[in-house]
Amino acid sequence: MSAKEDKSSGPQRHEGLRQALQAFSFLGGIGIYFCVVVGICVFAGNWADDHWGLGYYGKLTGILIGFPIGIYSVYKKIRSIS
Repeated sequence: MSAKEDKSSGPQRHEGLRQALQAFSFLGGIGIYFCVVVGICVFAGNWADDHWGLGYYGKLTGILIGFPIGIYSVYKKIRSIS
């Protein structure tokens, strides 16, 4: 490899690494955001189970409500970026 090839590949390689790290951090943030939204809904369902004695129906309702809310909120977050 010549010195000319090293200089041209260096900045391009760093730019690609920077873009990959940005994409990874964005997607990781979305995953954490989704888990937090679903976790809050499951926690609320678990609280309803304990408070009103619903059995497992409160937690199941929290899961069934949490996933669509989480998916919708992630969709809105992605749409706001693009």
